[in-house]
Amino acid sequence: MKYMIASDLHGSAFYCRKMLEAYQREQADKLLLLGDILYHGPRNDLPREYEPKEVITLLNEKKDELLCVRGNCDCEVDQMVLEFPILADSCILDLGNRMVFATHGHIFHENHLPPLKAGDILLHGHTHVPICRAVEEIMILNPGSVSIPKEDSPHSYMTLEDGVFLWKTLEDGNEFQIFTV
Repeated sequence: MKYMIASDLHGSAFYCRKMLEAYQREQADKLLLLGDILYHGPRNDLPREYEPKEVITLLNEKKDELLCVRGNCDCEVDQMVLEFPILADSCILDLGNRMVFATHGHIFHENHLPPLKAGDILLHGHTHVPICRAVEEIMILNPGSVSIPKEDSPHSYMTLEDGVFLWKTLEDGNEFQIFTV
């Protein structure tokens, strides 16, 4: 199974369309969204083409292909308009010999780890910055943000296929980091 992993869309119809084009190009089986889907929150500038209603329509068309966790900007009213579950705080992906704990990152992150064993992976968004580093024998991975990247990082996402995580730029799909489990 191939996953495309994206985070922090923040209501940008422009980047939602770009993300879905990348999803199509990747020919992934599932799109895992790590939260902050519709709203930009008070700490972020408005993203390009901030149109949450269009994002709702675009994502609902893919509802059978989406996995999602709740971000700090997501709430119950969002669930009322989205036709796929968004309010789970985490999602578990079983890679056989390792577990991926996927969450948004505002609760669990490298300074507050969930209960994981050595070799497991914490996958989160929230910071809008791609990362790949080990903390206490746990791998911490972040795809960055598709709509509001920070610290001069690109608009980015990740793929996971056959135990290989690839970071890619949203605009052209160029790879910029690789991690193999």
